[in-house]
Amino acid sequence: MSGKTNVICIKWGTSYVAEDVNKLCAAVKRNTTRDIDFYCFTEHPEGLSPDVIVRPLPVLHVAPEDNKYAYRKEAALCDDALGGLTGRRVFFFDLDSLIVGNLDALFDYPQGDRFYIINDWKHRRGRKKNQVGQASCYSFVVGTLGYVKKDFEADPKGVIARYFTASQEYLSAKVIEKYGALNFWPDDWFKSFRFHCMRNYVLRWFLPPKLPEIRGLKMVAFHGVTGIREAIDGVWSRDTRSSKHPRGYKKLYKHVRPTPWVSDYWR
Repeated sequence: MSGKTNVICIKWGTSYVAEDVNKLCAAVKRNTTRDIDFYCFTEHPEGLSPDVIVRPLPVLHVAPEDNKYAYRKEAALCDDALGGLTGRRVFFFDLDSLIVGNLDALFDYPQGDRFYIINDWKHRRGRKKNQVGQASCYSFVVGTLGYVKKDFEADPKGVIARYFTASQEYLSAKVIEKYGALNFWPDDWFKSFRFHCMRNYVLRWFLPPKLPEIRGLKMVAFHGVTGIREAIDGVWSRDTRSSKHPRGYKKLYKHVRPTPWVSDYWR
């Protein structure tokens, strides 16, 4: 493969800090032989590494009250002029992505201008089987998804009323609507900390989460309330709201022991 490989991420508000971007950038570059251009779309570039190419947040032309949830990611990043990258393939990684293996095969995998995403673990069965992508890592050619952004801008209240915070379901539905199906990465490349590393219930109190021993594993996704820092420290959630912080009997299984191996990769 010749030329640059374009990797992108997005940081807004206060949920993530510069350290998250810098460590993701370092991990991506450490785990590939490709020549990487690493972009961060953000309104707060302070503290970012010189290795990070800073671009402004893409603008969603909606009322301020509708510019919320992760639609900043799943709709705004679909901009046809994103960061001056029109016509180039980009690889998106969430900032709560832990790179644990070589990424060369991932960067070689896409064909043509197809959109690729993780097959969502939560929806592997039932009526949503193969209908929802897990947006911790996806790839597309800039200029092929602008219709998603325009659709959201045309009726943000309608989209939010239907999908609420499930912005990755919205993105998946729009891709399926146009192309007929989602293209998924190989299953063994991506695993979930929540679904594949955590021990079963009672064992969570005695044993730390375990990294799956899978050949070719490239990334562990930290979706949900337990993030990378929480896993390292052995904290289920630092969010004290009742909807996030375990209470009552839920404390019995919403528990995580300190997970040292996460630190080995998050550097």
